[in-house]
Amino acid sequence: MDFLKMMKQAKQMQEQMGSLQEQIVEIEVEGSAGGGMVSLTLNGKGDMKGLKIDPSLLKEGEGEILEDLIIAAHTEARAKAEQAIQEKTQELMGGLGLPAGMKLPF
Repeated sequence: MDFLKMMKQAKQMQEQMGSLQEQIVEIEVEGSAGGGMVSLTLNGKGDMKGLKIDPSLLKEGEGEILEDLIIAAHTEARAKAEQAIQEKTQELMGGLGLPAGMKLPF
């Protein structure tokens, strides 16, 4: 492979990585649990942006159930965020000839 071509591809990849990182922060996904009694929103970096709790769960003695539902909603949202990031990565990096399944450090 031509060295100049490699350098051009590296520069292109660097530019696309910067664009990808900006787009990842803009991704918002929602996870819910308990039939929607608890829902939360994460951005692509995993930062929680919102939390909604059905008032019926705020009763005394419901603390453990509420904790479990928050964890389940977070797990669902995190999985959705990872899927969205993977799709964005494939979309932006598909033309660069990276090995399939290569994970990028975000």
